Amino acid sequence: MVRGSARVWARDSVEFGRVTAFSDGLFGIAMTLLIVEVGVPRLSDVGSVRELLVKLADLLPEFAGFFLSFALIGRYWLAHHKMFSVMRGVDYGLIARNMLYLAFIAFMPFPTALLGDYFGNPLAVSAYAVTGAIVSGLEVVLLRYAWKAGLLRVKVTPAIMRWGSIMALSPVVAFLLSIPVAFFVGTALAAAMWLLSIPFGIFMSHHAPAGSDVLE
Repeated sequence: MVRGSARVWARDSVEFGRVTAFSDGLFGIAMTLLIVEVGVPRLSDVGSVRELLVKLADLLPEFAGFFLSFALIGRYWLAHHKMFSVMRGVDYGLIARNMLYLAFIAFMPFPTALLGDYFGNPLAVSAYAVTGAIVSGLEVVLLRYAWKAGLLRVKVTPAIMRWGSIMALSPVVAFLLSIPVAFFVGTALAAAMWLLSIPFGIFMSHHAPAGSDVLE
């Protein structure tokens, strides 16, 4: 069993509150920066309705990237919120891992901008997929560390932890499998593969072990 840091700050402490407040703030900033990457189109003077419509149509990939990443980061925030809601405290080990996790959340607007500007380029799609895979994988790292370090205030059996890990790792598989598809088949199909984790998650929810609701 992994032993956590000797110093643990309880969930009712100022330190615990600072960790959650910092995390929530960074999620909010990352989600806000997504729309900053979508530039307002430039027109000749006031421009005609047709000209503006054409310019807005050119921005459709960027709008799609915004809503995709907003939903994805929102999903990551919800999972992060649920995990911290069942924790009895935090230690240095968890804080360090949480900072690494947040670093990739903060990085998310960059591959989103790449995706919006160069959706037809497999490297841009791959950069987005790799970032999503890393964030999803770090979710498992956070949860398993908290479990092994005894930082959870709910009883989580090995069976429940395996189930939760599989649920969290399913997007990793979908993201990574989409990379060769982007290069050898097409970027549109690769992006569609990212949605495969949704039906898989529904399937796994119907086959959850007893007591798994502590992680929901």
